[in-house]
Amino acid sequence: MSEGDGGDRGPEGTDGKSGDGDELTYADAGVDIDASEAATAALIGAVGADTAAEGSESEYAGLLDIGDRYLALATDGVGTKLLVAEALGDYSTVGIDCIAMNVNDLVAAGVRPVAFVDYLAVDEPDERFAEQVGEGLARGAELADMALVGGETAVMPEVVRGLDLAGTCAGLAAKDGVFDGRAEPGDALVGWRSSGIHSNGLTLAREAVTRDHAYTDSCPFDEYDTLGDALLEPTRIYTDLLDPMRERGVRGAAHVTGGGWTNLERLGGHRYVIDDAFDPQPVFDFVQSEGNVSDEEMYRTFNMGTGFVAALDPDDADALADATDGRVIGRVEAADSADGDGEGADEATVAIRGLEL
Repeated sequence: MSEGDGGDRGPEGTDGKSGDGDELTYADAGVDIDASEAATAALIGAVGADTAAEGSESEYAGLLDIGDRYLALATDGVGTKLLVAEALGDYSTVGIDCIAMNVNDLVAAGVRPVAFVDYLAVDEPDERFAEQVGEGLARGAELADMALVGGETAVMPEVVRGLDLAGTCAGLAAKDGVFDGRAEPGDALVGWRSSGIHSNGLTLAREAVTRDHAYTDSCPFDEYDTLGDALLEPTRIYTDLLDPMRERGVRGAAHVTGGGWTNLERLGGHRYVIDDAFDPQPVFDFVQSEGNVSDEEMYRTFNMGTGFVAALDPDDADALADATDGRVIGRVEAADSADGDGEGADEATVAIRGLEL
């Protein structure tokens, strides 16, 4: 891997400080969300509905009907966070991220994760970083309270530069235990704090940070030793929320990952008004300043301090928040019709900190 090397200072003449330099977007950094979504839609269309097993729709997991329960599957990876790990020579936390990105999707569907398999692809074997990755996976499985049942290591020097890490998580849920996945106007929104950037938007974050810094530079905020350490903060795992959310009748939940706050739109065509979100951690302020990134781009890319959100009856919201160290962060309102005259499908929007996403 060459991108994101610890000594890389980024494009010449752009320091991003105090709003200086070109405004950076996720697409500029190399990730076009619209193109990515179009490619995903093309893949799904090519697979075709005829090949899908009988189950139930979920925005976060594939659900297979196995009789009295659903078997749920989710798959994800760590993404370009691995480039930061390479720059620091520290892969000890990326296994936690790999577990978290899969587990949190199952939790958002109302499914308890039970087992995980990983896939590690490398250009050449290296016992040191393989051991670090394994330790992180074991720690992540422990935090998620599930079994790590094995995986695959592939050596592919002509395909992979450095390494790539992904995995698949399996979960089980009673048929009446999965979340409906749809909010209703009048619902309250309860949110839970993230641990930092998690494992999405790292392409934008890396580009911003390395405009005028190296990953090995001292970190000017929080208690991290280096800027790279701040970016490597492991993704929070939210399995502890599953039982309390079920007890309080949560209708749907959103894992605030790729796409940032627009993930709330998965809960249906409503207006999601956020008026008390958790404050962003200092790492977000640093990324925004160094990359001269707009507020809208930040909230469309990152979790901005809130990593998980649930929609439920407002009568139960305070009790759920109090029991889980969460916070009532907003509400669900009816959306305006897409054509503006009361006809047509409702269009979901998210209103947060003066922005309409």
